[in-house]
Amino acid sequence: MPKVKMPRKSTLVDMTAMCDVAFLLLTFFMLATKFKPDEPVTVVTPSSINTKLLPDSDVIMLTVDKDGKIFFSMDGQPKRQQLINDLDQQYKLGLNEKEKNNFIIGSSIGTDIKSLKTYLDMKPEERKKAGLEKGIPSDSANNEVAVWIEYARSAQGGNPKLQYCIKADNGTPYPVIKDILDTFKEKKIQKLNLVTNLEAAPAGSAAAIARAEGKSDE
Repeated sequence: MPKVKMPRKSTLVDMTAMCDVAFLLLTFFMLATKFKPDEPVTVVTPSSINTKLLPDSDVIMLTVDKDGKIFFSMDGQPKRQQLINDLDQQYKLGLNEKEKNNFIIGSSIGTDIKSLKTYLDMKPEERKKAGLEKGIPSDSANNEVAVWIEYARSAQGGNPKLQYCIKADNGTPYPVIKDILDTFKEKKIQKLNLVTNLEAAPAGSAAAIARAEGKSDE
Protein backbone atom coordinates (compact mmCIF):
# COMPACT_ATOMS: atom_id res chain seq x y z
CA MET A 1 0.00 0.00 0.00
CA PRO A 2 1.54 3.30 -1.04
CA LYS A 3 2.37 5.88 1.63
CA VAL A 4 0.23 8.95 1.79
CA LYS A 5 2.33 12.05 1.39
CA MET A 6 1.44 14.77 3.84
CA PRO A 7 1.46 18.23 2.34
CA ARG A 8 4.40 20.28 3.50
CA LYS A 9 3.63 23.43 5.39
CA SER A 10 5.87 26.43 5.62
CA THR A 11 7.64 26.88 8.97
CA LEU A 12 8.18 30.56 8.33
CA VAL A 13 6.75 32.70 11.14
CA ASP A 14 6.10 36.36 10.53
CA MET A 15 7.88 38.19 13.38
CA THR A 16 6.92 41.67 12.26
CA ALA A 17 4.16 42.11 14.81
CA MET A 18 6.33 40.83 17.67
CA CYS A 19 9.18 43.18 16.70
CA ASP A 20 6.74 46.09 16.65
CA VAL A 21 5.56 45.24 20.16
CA ALA A 22 9.15 44.90 21.41
CA PHE A 23 10.12 48.31 20.04
CA LEU A 24 6.97 49.90 21.46
CA LEU A 25 7.77 48.50 24.91
CA LEU A 26 11.38 49.66 24.64
CA THR A 27 10.27 53.16 23.65
CA PHE A 28 7.78 53.27 26.51
CA PHE A 29 10.36 52.35 29.14
CA MET A 30 12.90 54.79 27.71
CA LEU A 31 10.40 57.65 27.95
CA ALA A 32 8.84 56.63 31.26
CA THR A 33 12.03 55.87 33.18
CA LYS A 34 13.11 58.57 35.63
CA PHE A 35 16.87 58.67 36.06
CA LYS A 36 18.24 59.50 39.47
CA PRO A 37 19.98 62.89 39.39
CA ASP A 38 23.68 63.08 40.15
CA GLU A 39 24.58 63.63 43.78
CA PRO A 40 26.13 67.09 44.28
CA VAL A 41 28.66 65.77 46.80
CA THR A 42 29.62 62.50 48.42
CA VAL A 43 27.78 62.15 51.71
CA VAL A 44 28.14 59.34 54.25
CA THR A 45 24.84 59.44 56.11
CA PRO A 46 24.37 58.10 59.65
CA SER A 47 22.68 54.74 60.17
CA SER A 48 19.23 54.05 61.56
CA ILE A 49 16.71 51.21 61.76
CA ASN A 50 13.92 53.23 60.14
CA THR A 51 12.64 51.47 57.00
CA LYS A 52 10.59 54.35 55.60
CA LEU A 53 11.60 54.91 51.98
CA LEU A 54 12.48 58.28 50.52
CA PRO A 55 9.77 59.30 48.01
CA ASP A 56 10.69 59.64 44.33
CA SER A 57 8.87 62.94 43.85
CA ASP A 58 7.48 65.97 45.70
CA VAL A 59 10.70 66.40 47.66
CA ILE A 60 12.74 69.44 48.65
CA MET A 61 16.19 68.20 49.64
CA LEU A 62 19.02 69.91 51.47
CA THR A 63 22.28 67.98 51.16
CA VAL A 64 25.11 68.87 53.55
CA ASP A 65 28.65 67.57 53.13
CA LYS A 66 31.22 66.95 55.86
CA ASP A 67 32.55 70.50 55.53
CA GLY A 68 29.12 72.01 56.10
CA LYS A 69 28.45 73.03 52.48
CA ILE A 70 24.72 73.08 51.75
CA PHE A 71 23.18 72.09 48.41
CA PHE A 72 19.55 72.58 47.40
CA SER A 73 17.53 70.34 45.08
CA MET A 74 13.89 69.93 44.11
CA ASP A 75 12.23 67.60 41.62
CA GLY A 76 9.69 68.55 38.95
CA GLN A 77 10.81 70.62 35.98
CA PRO A 78 7.68 72.85 35.79
CA LYS A 79 8.11 73.71 39.48
CA ARG A 80 11.83 74.33 39.02
CA GLN A 81 10.98 76.66 36.15
CA GLN A 82 8.60 78.61 38.37
CA LEU A 83 11.23 78.76 41.10
CA ILE A 84 14.03 80.10 38.92
CA ASN A 85 11.72 82.63 37.25
CA ASP A 86 10.66 83.96 40.65
CA LEU A 87 14.25 84.22 41.90
CA ASP A 88 15.38 85.87 38.68
CA GLN A 89 12.64 88.48 38.94
CA GLN A 90 13.06 89.14 42.66
CA TYR A 91 16.85 89.41 42.68
CA LYS A 92 17.25 90.84 39.15
CA LEU A 93 19.75 88.14 38.20
CA GLY A 94 19.44 88.75 34.46
CA LEU A 95 19.37 85.04 33.61
CA ASN A 96 19.09 84.09 29.95
CA GLU A 97 17.10 81.13 28.64
CA LYS A 98 20.15 78.85 28.54
CA GLU A 99 20.99 79.54 32.18
CA LYS A 100 17.38 79.04 33.25
CA ASN A 101 17.21 75.79 31.33
CA ASN A 102 20.42 74.59 33.00
CA PHE A 103 18.67 75.07 36.33
CA ILE A 104 15.43 73.43 35.19
CA ILE A 105 17.11 70.25 33.94
CA GLY A 106 19.92 70.29 36.52
CA SER A 107 20.15 68.50 39.83
CA SER A 108 21.28 70.79 42.64
CA ILE A 109 22.51 74.26 43.53
CA GLY A 110 25.42 74.91 45.87
CA THR A 111 26.29 78.60 45.68
CA ASP A 112 25.06 81.98 46.87
CA ILE A 113 22.40 83.85 44.89
CA LYS A 114 24.72 86.60 43.65
CA SER A 115 26.90 83.95 41.96
CA LEU A 116 23.93 82.05 40.52
CA LYS A 117 24.18 83.48 36.99
CA THR A 118 27.85 82.55 36.67
CA TYR A 119 27.14 79.19 38.31
CA LEU A 120 24.38 78.28 35.85
CA ASP A 121 26.45 79.35 32.86
CA MET A 122 29.05 76.68 33.65
CA LYS A 123 29.09 72.92 33.32
CA PRO A 124 29.06 70.95 36.61
CA GLU A 125 32.73 70.01 36.34
CA GLU A 126 33.67 73.64 35.64
CA ARG A 127 31.90 74.86 38.77
CA LYS A 128 34.13 72.81 41.03
CA LYS A 129 37.28 74.01 39.28
CA ALA A 130 36.12 77.63 39.57
CA GLY A 131 35.49 77.21 43.29
CA LEU A 132 31.85 78.25 42.99
CA GLU A 133 30.43 75.31 44.92
CA LYS A 134 30.93 76.94 48.30
CA GLY A 135 27.48 75.94 49.50
CA ILE A 136 24.38 78.03 50.18
CA PRO A 137 24.88 80.48 53.08
CA SER A 138 22.87 79.61 56.19
CA ASP A 139 24.19 81.97 58.87
CA SER A 140 21.93 84.56 60.45
CA ALA A 141 23.63 87.44 58.63
CA ASN A 142 22.89 85.97 55.19
CA ASN A 143 20.48 83.06 55.44
CA GLU A 144 19.88 82.14 51.81
CA VAL A 145 18.70 78.67 52.79
CA ALA A 146 15.56 80.41 54.03
CA VAL A 147 15.19 82.10 50.63
CA TRP A 148 15.41 78.82 48.73
CA ILE A 149 12.93 77.11 51.05
CA GLU A 150 10.45 79.99 50.83
CA TYR A 151 10.55 80.29 47.04
CA ALA A 152 10.56 76.53 46.53
CA ARG A 153 7.50 76.18 48.74
CA SER A 154 5.79 78.93 46.75
CA ALA A 155 6.62 77.18 43.46
CA GLN A 156 5.03 74.00 44.82
CA GLY A 157 1.70 75.81 45.03
CA GLY A 158 0.51 74.28 48.28
CA ASN A 159 1.36 70.71 47.26
CA PRO A 160 -0.05 68.49 50.08
CA LYS A 161 2.41 65.70 49.22
CA LEU A 162 5.48 67.91 49.60
CA GLN A 163 8.17 66.56 51.93
CA TYR A 164 11.29 68.26 53.26
CA CYS A 165 14.43 66.15 53.57
CA ILE A 166 17.88 66.73 55.04
CA LYS A 167 20.74 64.53 53.89
CA ALA A 168 23.77 65.29 56.01
CA ASP A 169 27.15 63.64 56.36
CA ASN A 170 28.21 61.93 59.57
CA GLY A 171 30.93 64.53 59.94
CA THR A 172 28.82 67.62 59.27
CA PRO A 173 29.45 70.28 61.96
CA TYR A 174 26.49 70.49 64.31
CA PRO A 175 26.14 74.32 64.11
CA VAL A 176 25.35 73.98 60.39
CA ILE A 177 22.61 71.44 61.09
CA LYS A 178 21.26 73.68 63.85
CA ASP A 179 21.09 76.63 61.44
CA ILE A 180 19.08 74.52 59.00
CA LEU A 181 16.70 73.26 61.69
CA ASP A 182 16.23 76.81 63.00
CA THR A 183 15.42 77.95 59.47
CA PHE A 184 12.71 75.33 59.06
CA LYS A 185 11.36 76.28 62.47
CA GLU A 186 11.17 79.95 61.46
CA LYS A 187 9.25 78.92 58.34
CA LYS A 188 6.87 76.93 60.58
CA ILE A 189 7.87 73.67 58.93
CA GLN A 190 7.80 71.09 61.70
CA LYS A 191 7.84 67.79 59.80
CA LEU A 192 11.25 66.86 58.39
CA ASN A 193 12.81 63.69 57.04
CA LEU A 194 16.43 62.82 57.82
CA VAL A 195 18.03 60.59 55.19
CA THR A 196 19.94 57.69 56.76
CA ASN A 197 21.46 54.32 55.91
CA LEU A 198 19.44 51.28 56.92
CA GLU A 199 21.00 49.02 59.53
CA ALA A 200 19.79 45.81 61.14
CA ALA A 201 17.31 46.25 63.97
CA PRO A 202 18.23 44.71 67.35
CA ALA A 203 16.83 41.20 67.73
CA GLY A 204 13.54 41.13 69.60
CA SER A 205 12.92 44.86 69.21
CA ALA A 206 9.65 46.27 67.89
CA ALA A 207 11.40 47.29 64.66
CA ALA A 208 12.77 43.77 64.13
CA ILE A 209 9.34 42.24 64.72
CA ALA A 210 7.72 44.72 62.33
CA ARG A 211 10.26 43.88 59.62
CA ALA A 212 9.67 40.18 60.10
CA GLU A 213 5.96 40.80 59.58
CA GLY A 214 6.65 42.79 56.43
CA LYS A 215 5.68 46.15 57.89
CA SER A 216 7.57 49.40 57.34
CA ASP A 217 8.20 52.20 59.80
CA GLU A 218 5.92 55.20 59.58
